Amino acid sequence: MPRPTTMRAWQYTSTHGGLEKNLNLNQSAAIPWPKHDQHLVQVLAVALNPIDYKPAELRLLSRLAIPKPATPGLDFVGYLVTPAAGSSLKPGQLVHGVTGTVPMAGGGLAEYAVSKREQAVAVPKGIDRTDAATLGVAGLTAYQTIVPYVKAGDKIFINGGSGGTGIFGIQIAKALGCSVTTSCSTVNVELCKTLGADSVIDYKKQGVLEALKASGHKFDHVVDNVGMDFELYWKCHEYTRPGAVFMNVAGHITLSYFWDSFLRRVWPAFLGGGQRKSQGFFAQAKPEQLAQITAWMKEGKVRAIIDSKFPFEQTPQAIAKLKTSRAKGKIVVEVSSKDFRPPEGR
Repeated sequence: MPRPTTMRAWQYTSTHGGLEKNLNLNQSAAIPWPKHDQHLVQVLAVALNPIDYKPAELRLLSRLAIPKPATPGLDFVGYLVTPAAGSSLKPGQLVHGVTGTVPMAGGGLAEYAVSKREQAVAVPKGIDRTDAATLGVAGLTAYQTIVPYVKAGDKIFINGGSGGTGIFGIQIAKALGCSVTTSCSTVNVELCKTLGADSVIDYKKQGVLEALKASGHKFDHVVDNVGMDFELYWKCHEYTRPGAVFMNVAGHITLSYFWDSFLRRVWPAFLGGGQRKSQGFFAQAKPEQLAQITAWMKEGKVRAIIDSKFPFEQTPQAIAKLKTSRAKGKIVVEVSSKDFRPPEGR
């Protein structure tokens, strides 16, 4: 069978009216040429994240920082075509991780993509390949916002436990021996409990801040995957121990969000500002951490929760669903089911 020289890729040049309304399926896009420190991979599946659309829909940022045409998509699983220089990975090996060289348009929603050397690791035997696709951004975000800050026996509050990052956060915290309190809507309470949450606050039935203060617990760490209720930070000294860190994961493109973030940085505690450290976050590629998460998955301590799967041709519908913020776990786009096929000349 002849090897391909072009590929199918979802691309956009504008996001006016929403990314999902501007995506076009290019049937003959050029297959990317990897640099010496990049892998070339044949993509099998991509798990979506809010970062796949939020920066793209911020017009000024999109215009200045995202070359067009652009292809979204970061978290992937696929076959390694050409390993990066110095990599121990082999052609034809099943790998997973994060595609692209910039986080705002990773290029994953295409039949072939590049990945930096440190952004892809082998999929261990016994791990479902679709599950492996979900671990890149969401898994590393959960790991990096929790593991460095807690120890066994600590109490952690995770705001938003049923989303793509929250599902991994609950499980990772439990794998470390923490007591976990989380929040979600009524329909997701049982899901969070099955993931190991010790206590679940149903925000449809009670205020999250009031429930935290009434719990009698003083939490050692807070991870905010929602970012909508600013009072959770400004009042967090009422439900956390001194020295606790308030991790901000979710970001929103609104004036109120940017103003609140500004106040957290400049308003000192002794003048009535926040009484706990507020820390922003951006996930970093750490292959040893990704390997640890997959090891926990193989041990049964962490499992992927797939909300829905979409065929490649329905990528715009998948992104539209992601933007509703109502998914239970991860949304996956199945790019290809083909066997390993290296493109011509690579």
